[in-house]
Amino acid sequence: MSHFIQTLNDAWQRTNSLLCVGLDPEPSKFPGALAGRPDAIFDFCRSIVDATAPYASSFKPQIAYFAAHRAEDQLEQLIAHIHAHHPGLPVILDAKRGDIGSTAEQYAREAFERYQADAVTVNPYMGFDSIQPYLEHQGKGVIVLCRTSNAGGSDLQFLETGGRPLYQVVAQLAADKWNASGQLALVVGATFPKEIEAVRGIVGDMPLLIPGIGAQGGDVQATVSAGRTANGTGMLINSSRAILYAGKGDDFAQAAAKVAMETRDRINAFR
Repeated sequence: MSHFIQTLNDAWQRTNSLLCVGLDPEPSKFPGALAGRPDAIFDFCRSIVDATAPYASSFKPQIAYFAAHRAEDQLEQLIAHIHAHHPGLPVILDAKRGDIGSTAEQYAREAFERYQADAVTVNPYMGFDSIQPYLEHQGKGVIVLCRTSNAGGSDLQFLETGGRPLYQVVAQLAADKWNASGQLALVVGATFPKEIEAVRGIVGDMPLLIPGIGAQGGDVQATVSAGRTANGTGMLINSSRAILYAGKGDDFAQAAAKVAMETRDRINAFR
């Protein structure tokens, strides 16, 4: 059985890339050729995946963009396509689930059995028993929200508890008590390089999923120098909109590939 962290480490080395391509399909932004097609979401995302795979080390579909359009079956198809045609590139289901007990068990089954994702994002606000059911799926990754890139993240994540901000407590718990499966990672936004550095100091080589470069304006150089591990990896640096909607015409996939390549190269320049 492949384990998420091992697959990720292998992908970083093999692809020489830390780029994670986020898949947030918005049909209103699709090129005209796809307009009105029943499987437009799958076709758009598949084209993006196939074009950007040479420059990426992982993919991150956001479940809401599929579910809102009744396209969960297209999400299943898409993840199956990535596994079949780009083996060894892990797929993270961005779902940010956060519930307890038997409900969390169902969400875990959805992510790992229905969608066959390699990892899922979860919200730790309800504590360890909301994370535990995901850890019971052997080899699957669980990526815990820690320091998010949105403006309101500080409302709770910066509250002082035991003399330090809550996001650092989450990082400590994730590194020490919660990582029973050895497959945990954390979300830390690129908009906060100092906090990336603080989290890296707490969690050692644990992988960090870092959203917020590209459309959200995070500084690539600051992000990489704050978050890289000793071997120059340790990060899934995510870009979604800047890559997906790089081109408006029927050559959208080539435009996406160009931006993905440039983003990978910009990241690598600072590794």
